[in-house]
Amino acid sequence: MKTLVLGGYGNFGTRICRALAGDTAVQLMVGGRSADQAEAMAASLGHGAQGLTVDHSAPGFAQWLRDQGIGLVIHTAGPFQQQAYAVAQAAAAAQAHYIDLADGRRFVCDFPAALHATFTAAGRTAISGASTVPALSSAVVEHLCAGWQRIDTIDICIAPAQTAPRGKATLAAVLSYCGLPIPVWTQGRWQPLRGWARPEPVQFLHLAPRRGALCDIPDLELFPTHYQVADRVMFRAALEVGLAQSSFALLAACRTAGLLPRPEALAGLLHLTGGVLDFMGSQLGGMVLRVGGINAQGQPVRRAWHIAADHDHGPEIPCMATILLARKLARGEVLTAGAFTSLGQLRLAEFAPLFAQWGMVTAVVEENAEAAPGHGT
Repeated sequence: MKTLVLGGYGNFGTRICRALAGDTAVQLMVGGRSADQAEAMAASLGHGAQGLTVDHSAPGFAQWLRDQGIGLVIHTAGPFQQQAYAVAQAAAAAQAHYIDLADGRRFVCDFPAALHATFTAAGRTAISGASTVPALSSAVVEHLCAGWQRIDTIDICIAPAQTAPRGKATLAAVLSYCGLPIPVWTQGRWQPLRGWARPEPVQFLHLAPRRGALCDIPDLELFPTHYQVADRVMFRAALEVGLAQSSFALLAACRTAGLLPRPEALAGLLHLTGGVLDFMGSQLGGMVLRVGGINAQGQPVRRAWHIAADHDHGPEIPCMATILLARKLARGEVLTAGAFTSLGQLRLAEFAPLFAQWGMVTAVVEENAEAAPGHGT
């Protein structure tokens, strides 16, 4: 399948291209606005990969896709928070499948309603948010809660390594809601909480404790309804260096006070200067997802899934769902036509070979439901 990776030389696009380049079912096209960078990336990959100059905002993009015979468009060129669905619409018009790594809450949550009819008519599959959230996170929830009578709480925290490569687009995305009120399902109702404000302690199995702060992701909106969560769905990010976490909290406070209307404008500066704190951190990152509820026997239970990624391999995790879905499509596996979020599209077992490839360690831990009611335990 002729597969175009938009942003193919970016932080995540590079990883996806490396994973797909050696796949005999994939004819890889590395796309981006810079011909030099796209061609250099393709040359480094070998396996017949091609580098192409692509402007996905151009009026003739759909026709270009059709002329090139593209069968799958993988969209990694964020940030997605302010994007419309032009790339996906062009893919449908060219009768190509579509996958993106979007983490923008509105972008992902509104995607099916906006595009399902279009992709159903085209007979193609479109999946938004094929990344750590909600693709991997939903796979973990369904693994941990299989057979349960009720889910009361879902608490997720991602803890990146300080020295892991950072993308400017990712920084712009997380800064865009820094200090803004975010609707969160907590205490059985929707309440507004401010992004990146008031970090709280989180415990990990393989990492030292960190403080995590609220981030706005699709799971916060998708999970309460899909899993009928009784009490709380929470997502936090925990930076390794406490000073960095406190800096984000300060930016949130400044925005709340009206002193910093657009924190995302600082993304370029933070991208350039973020490495100055690397000496205080490590190459070890990870994630924990905790669930609490009533199991099949009617007993209260609390369970956690942990993953640890060393040697700065953490950024591989957000790419895994897209890699797995792209391989399915390239091998001719029939996926339902239409537009969907990535929630429930993959099983946790499907990620296991990729975890092993990068030396990542996972574990499921049974926790005391009565003694550990909080998210931070």
